[in-house]
Amino acid sequence: MASDPPISLRASREILGLGPFFTPGDLRRAFREAAKRAHPDRSGGGSERFRNVVEAYHRLQAAQSSQDRISQPPVAWTPEPMGLTIDPLIALQGGFAEHKLPDGRRVRIRLPAGLRSGDKVRVGPVELPVALHGTPDILVRGDDLWINASVAPRTLAEGGRIAIETPVGRRIVWLTRKAGERKLVRLVGQGLPARGPHRQGHLFLRLAPAQTDKIDSAARTLLRRFAAAWAA
Repeated sequence: MASDPPISLRASREILGLGPFFTPGDLRRAFREAAKRAHPDRSGGGSERFRNVVEAYHRLQAAQSSQDRISQPPVAWTPEPMGLTIDPLIALQGGFAEHKLPDGRRVRIRLPAGLRSGDKVRVGPVELPVALHGTPDILVRGDDLWINASVAPRTLAEGGRIAIETPVGRRIVWLTRKAGERKLVRLVGQGLPARGPHRQGHLFLRLAPAQTDKIDSAARTLLRRFAAAWAA
């Protein structure tokens, strides 16, 4: 059976709510918002809609990569034709997924938390292998989840209390200087839940200094205006 034609750039922009001109940062932010709205656990969301969002993201990311050869080409979204592809949030919390059976029927499957790639779920007489794929925001490594987090440069250098939005909710973390130097924090037991032979995973935060150029620039502009008004 012939594969579906690739999604067009225009359709990809419409799915993510982007105009014809956008930066890589705009693309990442648009994907995060669209993925939240399309998630199967949310009202109005669904597995097919979520897959469309992911496909649109990779289509636009690939288009940008072809213009900037320094960028690393994105990993193609290639769900297994006879398997069940799920995202990290479903593996973390459980939820529903839709799947098209070989006879053309579409079924809605309730999935438990803790699934990993290689696990199998049964739908009537059919046994489907699970393929767990990460997203641009969440990387899956075995039982563990990895996410990126921005931290104020001063806090990263000196340590301190930080608030991080994670897949399992907002977490308050005390950042030591050593962790700031490594730029890595491990939240024990906050990764994929234990299930069957699988152990309880951890959540790793890869830390990066937050961009403060725009903030500093705005502060300097206000300072110059204040100085000019004072001298007038």
